[in-house]
Amino acid sequence: MQIETFFDPATWTLTYVVFDEATKDAVVIDPVLDFDPLAVSVSTSSNDRVAAFVEEQGLKLGAILETHAHADHLSGSQDLKARFGADIVIGEHIQTVQQTFKGIFNLPEDFKTDGSQFDKLVTDDETFHVGSLAIKVLHTPGHTPACVSYLIGDALFTGDALFMPDMGTGRCDFPAGSAEDLYNSIAGKIYALPDETRVFVGHDYLPGGRELKWETTVAAEKEGNVQLPGNRSKDEFVQFRTARDATLNPPKLIFQSVQVNVRAGKLPEAEDNGMAYLKLPINVFG
Repeated sequence: MQIETFFDPATWTLTYVVFDEATKDAVVIDPVLDFDPLAVSVSTSSNDRVAAFVEEQGLKLGAILETHAHADHLSGSQDLKARFGADIVIGEHIQTVQQTFKGIFNLPEDFKTDGSQFDKLVTDDETFHVGSLAIKVLHTPGHTPACVSYLIGDALFTGDALFMPDMGTGRCDFPAGSAEDLYNSIAGKIYALPDETRVFVGHDYLPGGRELKWETTVAAEKEGNVQLPGNRSKDEFVQFRTARDATLNPPKLIFQSVQVNVRAGKLPEAEDNGMAYLKLPINVFG
């Protein structure tokens, strides 16, 4: 199994192509659709790099794996699906996120909250196959109720649940987020994996100006995660995470991102004048 990493500096997002060199079976994890908030325009330069690699390597892209409905970037899944015919996969609890944000965005009555916009909904502890790749699902809620991590071989892709040791964990103050759930996800599930399990994170913000990093291990996280080392209690973490989250501003693209990502990366449909619109609810965060 091989892993190719792509970094989007505009959103600090890490996208991965995981593939079997022998069979050429491949998946993409958390692709980015580029969005210019001033011009209110989308482009595909991030996906173009991913697609070029897939084509150059002769890979058979069978699935696009979303770790959750991202709040900081628009998903590039629909663009990759159009190019390669790959299925879009997400955790089954996306239904909870859809139900929550349907009200916030006042989405149409016929907007479905059953996850049917996605091609496959996966469940906790499920193992599914994309060609020769066996992918195990760990439901790791907290950042959002729908977050999942994907274990492929000895590599765990944690999305926004767990970052590099010097960055800590994801925030838990989004609607239906939970610091207690995140503690249980990390301490109870991720840290229970073998110490040598490789961890690939969903973002890196280059703290202190250091170089970009995206790979660590379960052992390194338990030993040195600045927010949740292996010996920290649930009460301590929940108190810390709650206090820290109260000081954070919402992500810059949260409204643009979420209303697209709960649709499996589809942009809103054009209205009767031929133009599509994104909604920006006022004072949702007080």
